[in-house]
Formats: sequence, structure tokens, C-alpha cells
Amino acid sequence: MTQDMTTEDVLKVFESAGAVMHGHFILTSGLRSPVFLQKARVFMHPDKTETLCKALAGKITAAGVGEIEYVVGPAVGGIIPAYETSRHLGAPAIWVERQDGVFKLRRFEIPEGARVVIIEDIVTTGLSIRETVESLKALGANVLAAGCLIDRSAGKAEVGVPLIALAEYEVPAYPADKLPPELEAIPAVKPGSRGL
Repeated sequence: MTQDMTTEDVLKVFESAGAVMHGHFILTSGLRSPVFLQKARVFMHPDKTETLCKALAGKITAAGVGEIEYVVGPAVGGIIPAYETSRHLGAPAIWVERQDGVFKLRRFEIPEGARVVIIEDIVTTGLSIRETVESLKALGANVLAAGCLIDRSAGKAEVGVPLIALAEYEVPAYPADKLPPELEAIPAVKPGSRGL
């Protein structure tokens, strides 16, 4: 498949890995949702991960962002898709990780003006990408764009740079104090990585 994967194609890959879960989930953003996309179940399969990330790399290239010197993933969720996407973009993959609650480029250095693309797994509010953009700009990086496998906001998330999504899949998400009755009736679980 190429960058022409549809949202349906992407969701089929997630479903084939058992990664589309139904229940009452606390998302990384703190919002609640009846659907959780457990991307770790996709990332455990190199062939499925390659299919998605190769298509995302194609979509980023087609968007015309120009030369990319580094691909950066926010830890934890963005490390694997950033690495696999970087393989198809021909640029080194690095990552930011939280230090005292703030994303830092702890293990790597980049030169001022480095042309960077951020790769995230799934975007709901865009917070991880916004924090990554801030971290990289503070180092003098030129953040060209961000990419993600699935944009759960369907284009509504503001990330501070152009967002290139392989798929847009709007799933309801609610503040904890505004749950519909059917969600309120189910115990909440938190399968994400925020807080690690």
C-alpha cells in the first residue's frame, strides 16, 4: 500500500491486531471515551507497523515538506512509529522524553536550524505534539510538520505546526464530569502511557 491508504484501510490494520477496544477508557489526555485504540497491539507486529508507517512517510513526502534531517517521536507512544517512519523517510529517528514532567531531548543533540518532523501514534488533543514542538523550538529546530497514524480529533487538534494524518477517525471523547449514562455505568480503565 502507498500513502493512499484510507481511514478504513488503517482501521482494518488496527482491527486485525485486536487494537480497537470498546468499554470506558481514560485517554492520555484525561478525556473519557467508549473506544480505545491500543496501538501497542499493532506495534508488536513489524509487518503491520511497516505498512502504516510506510504509508505515512509517503503522505509526508507528498505533502512537500522538503528535506527532513530528523524524525522525532514523543516517548513512549511515538518512539516506534517515529523509528519506522524515519526508515522510509531516510532520516535518523530520535525521541523526546519527560524529565520533571517536561519533554526534553535527553539522549541526543541536534544542530540549530535542524529540519525536523515529529511523528506521533494517535492524536486526540495534540498535547504531546505541542509539547514536543515547544521543546524542539527551544533548541532552535525548524519543525516542518507533525505526522500521526490516526487523528482522533478529525482535524480539530491544534499542534502548532501542520499535522499530516494517515487517517482521521473521530471517536467521542468526554470530560470526566460530562459522561453519557452508558459510559458512566461502566468502570473506567486507563490503558495509556501518560504518567510513566
